[in-house]
Amino acid sequence: MKALKYKDSIDKWLENYFISKDGYEKTIYDSMSYSLNIGGKRIRPLLFLYTYSLFKDEIDDVLDIAGAIEMIHTYSLIHDDLPAMDDDDLRRGMPTNHIKYGDAIAILAGDGLLNEAMNIMFQYCIESESQLAVKACSYISKSAGAAGMIAGQIVDIESEGKKISIEKLKYMHSKKTGALINAAIVSAAILAGADSTEIEKLSEYGTKLGLAFQIKDDVLDVIGDESKLGKKTLSDENKNKSNFITEYGLEECEKQCIKLTEECLELLKSLGKDTEALEDITKYLLYRES
Repeated sequence: MKALKYKDSIDKWLENYFISKDGYEKTIYDSMSYSLNIGGKRIRPLLFLYTYSLFKDEIDDVLDIAGAIEMIHTYSLIHDDLPAMDDDDLRRGMPTNHIKYGDAIAILAGDGLLNEAMNIMFQYCIESESQLAVKACSYISKSAGAAGMIAGQIVDIESEGKKISIEKLKYMHSKKTGALINAAIVSAAILAGADSTEIEKLSEYGTKLGLAFQIKDDVLDVIGDESKLGKKTLSDENKNKSNFITEYGLEECEKQCIKLTEECLELLKSLGKDTEALEDITKYLLYRES
C-alpha cells in the first residue's frame, strides 16, 4: 500500500518550517504553524509527489513545492472556518485557528500561509532557472486565485439558503475543492517534463478526482462519525446549503463516487506507467472515513 508513502517526509518538512522563526512576529508564526501541523491527510502534496515520481525520482528536490501546496490548502481552511464564512469551531478534532488565536490573528495567519507559499515557489523558480518551474508554479498560483479556489468560495457564499442549478453546484466545487487538487497533479506533471498527452490525461484525472473527493465529503457530512471527522456533521444542512446530497440523494452520490473512482483508475492505467501510488490514494479517498 503506497497511499501514504511520502507522508512522513511532508509532515517533517512542515513541522520544521517555522521552528527557527522568532522575534516580534512570533505570534503569527505560531498561529500559522498551529493550523499547518494539527493533522491532515496531506492529500494535495501527496498527489503532487506521486505524480512527479511518475517521471522523475528526485522527490526531495520538489518537497518545497509540495509543502507550499499544503500551505495554500491550510490557508483556505483557516479562512473557511471564520465566523464570517462557515463559522466552525473544530478542525481535525482541534479548536479552529480563530478559536485559539482570535479572528484577527486567524485572518493574518491565512494571509501569511498563502504569501509564504508564494515566496517558496518564487525562490524555487529563481534557484532552478527553469521555465517548467515557472509554468508549474504559475499553474498552482492561478488555482488559488480569484478564478480558482476563491471563485468557488464566492459562489458558495452567495448560494447559501438558495436552490442552485447542478451546473452551478459542479462549478462551485470544481473551483473550491477541485482546483487545488487538479493543480497539485498537473503542476507536478509540468515540472517533471511530461508530454502534452500525459498532462491532458492527468488533468482529466485530477478533475474527476476532485469531484469524487467533494461528493465523498458531502456523503460524510451526512453519515460520517464526528469523532473520526474531527468536526461537526450536517453542517451544510444546518446552513441550508445545496450540495450533491440535496441534489442526488445519498445512494446516488455513493454510486457516483464509485463511478468517478473507476474512471480515475482507468485514466491512470492508460498512462502506461507505474501508477500504483496514485491508484492507492484514489481508492483510499473513496473508502475514507474522514
